[in-house]
Amino acid sequence: MDFLPGHQPPHDLTYDDVFMVPRRSEITSRHGVDLASVDGTGTTIPLVVANMTAIAGRRMAETTARRGGLTIIPQDIPTDVVAEVVAWVKSRHLVHDTAIELDPTVTAGEALVLIHKRAHGAGVVTVDGRPVGIVTDSDLDGVDRFTQVRDVMQTEVVTLAEDHDPAAAYDELHHARRRVAPVVGADGRLVGIQTRMGAVRSSLYRPALDAQGRLRVGAAVGINGDVAGKAQALLDAGVDVLVVDTAHGHQAKMFEALAAVRALDPQVPVVAGNVVSAEGTRELVEAGADIVKVGVGPGAMCTTRMMTAVGRPQLSAVLECSAAARELGAHVWADGGVRHPRDVALALAAGASNVMIGSWFAGTLESPGDLFTDADGRRYKESFGMASARAVRNRTAEDSPFERARKGLFEEGISTARMYVDPARPSVEDVIDQIVAGVRSSCTYAGAASLEEFHSRALVGVQSTAGYAEGRPLHTSW
Repeated sequence: MDFLPGHQPPHDLTYDDVFMVPRRSEITSRHGVDLASVDGTGTTIPLVVANMTAIAGRRMAETTARRGGLTIIPQDIPTDVVAEVVAWVKSRHLVHDTAIELDPTVTAGEALVLIHKRAHGAGVVTVDGRPVGIVTDSDLDGVDRFTQVRDVMQTEVVTLAEDHDPAAAYDELHHARRRVAPVVGADGRLVGIQTRMGAVRSSLYRPALDAQGRLRVGAAVGINGDVAGKAQALLDAGVDVLVVDTAHGHQAKMFEALAAVRALDPQVPVVAGNVVSAEGTRELVEAGADIVKVGVGPGAMCTTRMMTAVGRPQLSAVLECSAAARELGAHVWADGGVRHPRDVALALAAGASNVMIGSWFAGTLESPGDLFTDADGRRYKESFGMASARAVRNRTAEDSPFERARKGLFEEGISTARMYVDPARPSVEDVIDQIVAGVRSSCTYAGAASLEEFHSRALVGVQSTAGYAEGRPLHTSW
């Protein structure tokens, strides 16, 4: 990434502080841009779901991997549960979403709870594994909650073959006036579920797959306790990326943890962080990290900068750390601080191989949290920071009450925040579409056909607050 002449900044910058200048381009279509990372993680779009308990779960991992991203399961999830999640994700279909399968005797109330956990918003009623009906939100609206779904389900079910062509599937659903359809195997048993938009997306995205052709998923381990034991258990479970994670990555305990992990000879990329300096990046790479996680304090749930004054504007941090990592043949992930597709593009322009996103994905139907409705009828999920009192309480559940009280005094994060579900973009796939569209377009403006070309060709300048405001759309007239 280069700065315009005369725009070399005298101070550190965050994403809002800069703009990108278009350059001569030979790229004729956004679809001609390859967004696959080169950091060994296997992502085909440069997006990683942050290892936060309120965000990264099995549904999120399945959905993002199917579209080419990667989810990191948090460190405070018990190892046996992580192993179950990894096995479950790797058993998912590469094209079709996992269906919500309902027995005909399930009540409308139970069905509503389950249906809201999936963006496709439908439950497939089955007998002996074969679809006999389908229920959606509209079928259950105004229905007594104790009514059984067999009494309200749609019985004229359009089904799709497991090996269907995306375009043909879309046309079939379009002509049948159906938004969603069960997918069945040759024996007629339920395999998954497909929507019109799912059919379109399956033609646009490449899933992130391991060597066995299964969906990828990563997991995190902390720097305290039996690091080697937990890391080995995660590797045995089949994780594709191992993240050694702590808020302050430039410390002795991190180097000890990396040494313990490297002694296991992991055959997967090892990520470590977080840091915001070239010195920290170099030391983590020299200690054994393949990828360094960059970012202290930019996240929406983080209070570190206000509590401690520690941190650094994210664009400058990514720019400096990526340069240091590249000198050693390593890579960086930009972790936090992205709120618009432009921010993701700028992080990649600064040299990140992937961009880690947390709160932006928290308010989607795939995040693990329960779905609530406020007094105005708006749906939301609860989110919290991983250094907050709530997270510390979960992480120290086995400590004595006294030790838990001591540790609870030193939280740095928001314990409860409402992340509203956007009615226009309720799914993480909707958000991914928005981000990927923006990043692809950014690459075409830079004349770049790949992320590496984008990093080398991106030309940016420094702008005023008024310059940033000028670029924001107006949803009403002035």
